[in-house]
Amino acid sequence: MPVDRSSTAPTVLLVEDEPELADEISVELRRRGYEVQVTDTSEDGLRAARAGDAALLILDRMLHGEDGLSIVAALRREGIKTPVLVISALAAVDERVRGLKAGGDDYLVKPFAMAELAARVEALLRRLDDVRTTTLRIGSLEMDLVERTVRRGGRSIELLPREFKLLEYFARRPDQVVTRAMLLEDVWRYTFVPQTNVVDVHISNLRRKIDAKGEQPLITNIRGVGFMLHADA
Repeated sequence: MPVDRSSTAPTVLLVEDEPELADEISVELRRRGYEVQVTDTSEDGLRAARAGDAALLILDRMLHGEDGLSIVAALRREGIKTPVLVISALAAVDERVRGLKAGGDDYLVKPFAMAELAARVEALLRRLDDVRTTTLRIGSLEMDLVERTVRRGGRSIELLPREFKLLEYFARRPDQVVTRAMLLEDVWRYTFVPQTNVVDVHISNLRRKIDAKGEQPLITNIRGVGFMLHADA
């Protein structure tokens, strides 16, 4: 069912060089109430993204033989934080991780259902709204970002500053795989990925505090990839 939106509907910038797929995505998003701007080259896509009119960028990984991740990297270097959904036929875990590390916010593997793409778009735009909120609620977890307090199931949880920042990072990405490299770069601000178990140690300590006896684990390991916070926990 189409989404009822005001005249200030979000603009989605689609950078896609397959005309049929670009048309299909555009029709679906417009049906749901979005404005859609379409380009088909890295150069035009980067220029349009720099203009700042789009609330979200959907980017094909390969554009006329070029890696579209160069667009994401350029935007992030320039401090442009527009959310980016990368779509690609490259399905390997390493490729997905590379897309996220380059600055992508989500990665969707082709072929995909239009309903799933629309759901990813909605989720990314909600996350953008969350940046402006002062409270995060994920399942039974509640974080007050002003008072720096955490509650789960009615009980108060005392966290160290790094643990709070770590949990907030997960809470802004419910049901999304988060890699160790992402955490080291975004939470610890490392510019390289050192050989260290600091992430695992902090997550282990965090789990002991947020998971009471009998509660479903909030953060779980995704073997060989990273971790995930479950929204329904």
